[in-house]
Amino acid sequence: MSRHPAGVAIVTTTAPEGEPWGMTCSSVASVALRPPTLLVCLRAESPTLAALLRVSAFAVNLLHDRAEPVANLFASGSPDRFEKVEWAVAPESGLPHLTEDAHTVADCRVSATLPVGDHVVVFGEVLRVEARTDGPVSPLLYGMRQYWSLTAPGGDGER
Repeated sequence: MSRHPAGVAIVTTTAPEGEPWGMTCSSVASVALRPPTLLVCLRAESPTLAALLRVSAFAVNLLHDRAEPVANLFASGSPDRFEKVEWAVAPESGLPHLTEDAHTVADCRVSATLPVGDHVVVFGEVLRVEARTDGPVSPLLYGMRQYWSLTAPGGDGER
């Protein structure tokens, strides 16, 4: 699957004590329209997954093509990652949104989980979507072990 480009997202949640958690994820898919449902696949031993399951809620922050450093930061496991990015708690959901690096954020309530190998598939019913409206959006993609972006016709898209 490393040869198949996919959109890059950061899954965020808040532990019951209020601490934000998050991790980079390229295993995100739309599952259903009614009710609107997404799935994310997270490493079974992930502290982000543990926090997400405790509060039964998460946000999917879809990254724009200038957010490669943030994707790397949240993939690194750095304990201070939220101190290095702009984020805010969404008043409606109480979930962390990456305010500068995401072009769209979907707040989800956990509707089901399915353990598969060393990962857990988390299904989330989408409660609300917040999309940036301040210009064109070019999503960050990852495939063939490198980051990509969509570009205007005629561009190669490679970063």
